[in-house]
Amino acid sequence: MELWDIYDKNKKRTGRTMKRNDWCLKDGEYHLTVLGVIARPDGTFLITKRVMSKAWAPGWWEVSGGAAMAGEESKDAVKREIFEETGLDVTGWDGGYLFTYQRENPGEGDNYFVDVYRFVSDFEESDVHIQEEETDGFMLATLEQIQAFARDGIFLHYDSIKEAFIMESCEK
Repeated sequence: MELWDIYDKNKKRTGRTMKRNDWCLKDGEYHLTVLGVIARPDGTFLITKRVMSKAWAPGWWEVSGGAAMAGEESKDAVKREIFEETGLDVTGWDGGYLFTYQRENPGEGDNYFVDVYRFVSDFEESDVHIQEEETDGFMLATLEQIQAFARDGIFLHYDSIKEAFIMESCEK
């Protein structure tokens, strides 16, 4: 059984856990999710298409991500999710943590923080090995293509993470 840590409003662990997708959180309690934007120096981004069997947003485009497991640090969670979903090990790649946003869904028991990361490397398409149970393909997309998917309402989280696609901030 997968457990998630419960966090307080200051993003501090409370010492309590919840079962995965057991939307039992009270107002002021949160779980932690992560998103990892994967970029190449040429300004393209690896995005994946959700399988049609997903209960939520089937067939939509997204970046890799998911929930942090109990006891797991945010950066370890995003690296794990990226590896599980794409086969890419981003250890040693340029980039890292960018920002956090939060979502509150009063009365639904599903409040969460989202830590957003970006990793940059000159990987090849042949390096990508998608998780077929979760993903129905991938593409190396330009910012304009991602924005078009967002305008069409088929790109998850775009409004919350759009600044992660600004490549000028990738340069060190």
